[in-house]
Amino acid sequence: MITDCHVNIWNDEHIRPHYRTQMARVREKDIPEKADAETIMAAMAPVDRAIVFSLRYAETIGIDSDDEVTADAVRRFPEKLTGFAYADPRRPDCLERLRHAIEGLGLVGVKYGPIYNGVPLDDPRLEPVYAYCEKNDLPLTMHMGTTYTRLHAAELGRPLAVEGVALRHPDLKLVMAHMGHPWFEECIAVIRKQPNVYAEISAIYYRRWQFYNVMLAIEEYQVTDKVFFGSDFPFSTPGEGIELTRAVRQIGGTGGMPRVALETVERIITSDPFRHWWHGGPEAAKPRA
Repeated sequence: MITDCHVNIWNDEHIRPHYRTQMARVREKDIPEKADAETIMAAMAPVDRAIVFSLRYAETIGIDSDDEVTADAVRRFPEKLTGFAYADPRRPDCLERLRHAIEGLGLVGVKYGPIYNGVPLDDPRLEPVYAYCEKNDLPLTMHMGTTYTRLHAAELGRPLAVEGVALRHPDLKLVMAHMGHPWFEECIAVIRKQPNVYAEISAIYYRRWQFYNVMLAIEEYQVTDKVFFGSDFPFSTPGEGIELTRAVRQIGGTGGMPRVALETVERIITSDPFRHWWHGGPEAAKPRA
């Protein structure tokens, strides 16, 4: 069984002109725009399950979606999709909106991007979000690592910031997206130390030399069972992710350079967040509405 644990969803009307400007800075062609439910379902053919969430990155990336879009997609395709809410601590009604997303719409996890919203993980405005997630057994996926948008400092994406949250909230399951690149060693050190912190490989496998070193570090620190597969759709696809994760074994094996073990590759591709990210296991990840 394969699960894509990092899928972004939005409808066409949620795209702001700023999105095309930002993407043009980092991609010469094939700027991904379609990320509605139908497009997602077609792209998710290589996987059995997918965790989806909306982006509220209007001023940074230029995408301003909402939890209703996520919930509607999950209602339409419950056999494939599981939905997370998005928390924006800048809003005074953040907790009220989060309660609606979980208790009203049936979403079962939370997503947050400090480098996109400009609120660091130790900001007091996030404490009610952490407490709510911990009380209600909601995993929190965080964009950790750098990004191409320039509005907020890269420091907001440093993985070491996650450890303080983990220590204050030991029952909260925390997931670092993108292995905290380029600070993947920080990310691996934290998931090794803290039993309630995990990581996932979305959108780093196409950086082939960096990804090779990521995978070696995962093996050397013996944290393969704490790392999960994701694509970051539509910026990449699960098909590309599976192919390039397996292709990492093409590097190494000669000149004294180690080769990533096949077992490591396949264990990450077939990793199951539903058995690890919720205290109650797969049953706890079912819609709550």
